[in-house]
Amino acid sequence: MDHNDMKETNKIDQYRRKFLGGSAVAAAGLALAPGVFLHTVQAKPDDEAVSNKNRWGLLIDTTKCAEGCSDCVTACNNEHGLREIHGPATDSQWIRHVTLKNKQTGHQIDMPMMCQHCEKPPCVDVCPTGASFKRTDGIVLVDKHICIGCRYCMMACPYKARNLVHEVLTDQLPTAPRGKGTVESCTLCVHKVDRGDGTTACAEACTAGVILFGDLNDKNSEISQRLAKEGGQQLRAELGLNTGVRYQGL
Repeated sequence: MDHNDMKETNKIDQYRRKFLGGSAVAAAGLALAPGVFLHTVQAKPDDEAVSNKNRWGLLIDTTKCAEGCSDCVTACNNEHGLREIHGPATDSQWIRHVTLKNKQTGHQIDMPMMCQHCEKPPCVDVCPTGASFKRTDGIVLVDKHICIGCRYCMMACPYKARNLVHEVLTDQLPTAPRGKGTVESCTLCVHKVDRGDGTTACAEACTAGVILFGDLNDKNSEISQRLAKEGGQQLRAELGLNTGVRYQGL
């Protein structure tokens, strides 16, 4: 990479950090098109950089997930302003409750599914503008200001975790910028992570203890200790993506 390429890469990285991890004033608007406004997020102060010493992730115990329960989905919808359109269905799904059934044995598993926050995310590899990117702490995000809605990332994701916004949105939340013609998915509640909440909306809402949020790089964290003691599986582990979301009881 020559000097000019390095300068351009640094500019893009600085822009991303300012958008999703900087000190831009919350609720400040940027007009992308008539009727489309995206708000930048005040997540961390300028002098506090995102660090690769953390690798944020989730551990999901499917043995505790009850059939028909949608508490985690409802919490996610409320936290990020996903709008109800037809009964319980929303205009976008950042997390969804799925049922896996073995047709031969009849064995059934209920589990939440969301962006797996891969260490090697295919969505980032195929994005032509750099809108899809991975923070140094493992959280995979979309910069809505440079997303062109090409949907390459949606096709590349093996977990079908991304959605395209089809309609003009006027009621978005400052902590969850959204806009027509852009792709979105689970952000691992990046705004809660950056302000030090220590949890996500889905984990907080699950009273059954199905979802555990934590730092996969910290050997003393609860999530790391449980994985060391009880184990956990990656979905589509054969792809070698090293996902930040792990499952038990599959």
